[in-house]
Amino acid sequence: MVVISRHFPEDVILTTARWYLRYKLNYRDIEEFIAERGIDVDHSTLNRWVIKYAPLLVMAARRHKRSIGVSWRFDETYIKVRGRWKYLYRAVDKFGDTIDFLLSAKRDAKAALRFLCQAICNNRIPEKINIDESGANTAAIEAYNQECGVTIEIRQCNYLNNIVEQDHRVPRNLD
Repeated sequence: MVVISRHFPEDVILTTARWYLRYKLNYRDIEEFIAERGIDVDHSTLNRWVIKYAPLLVMAARRHKRSIGVSWRFDETYIKVRGRWKYLYRAVDKFGDTIDFLLSAKRDAKAALRFLCQAICNNRIPEKINIDESGANTAAIEAYNQECGVTIEIRQCNYLNNIVEQDHRVPRNLD
């Protein structure tokens, strides 16, 4: 558990930081919620708590996240974000659950490698990655294999990658 030595109780600090990270609330909204519970905290103090404890909460959450399979589906698509076209790199597992994503201005081997490194850093090294016919993705995986001395199998199979491209799927049953 996170060790906190502050003026306020540990559960108050962690709860307010979690509220900010989880919900679309600003610091003044959280300040008001805490005031309703009898605790007087300034919004700037809440900001300092989030800056200090957010990385600790993220690390704690990563320890409890569902394990990722050894086979990934890796693809990119072109989307409009705030009026500008960007490439959305995505990796999903065989059930279609998102492993990681990255927005990039370019679609090249460098952007694909940056995304692959991020996804592996946040999860683990996969045994296989299913991709479409993209040369940039192939080059990125080969570069990662060479740089890190690992062997990630590349499978170029369009029908296996369809899960990545299905944006309106019915979620799988988690029972």
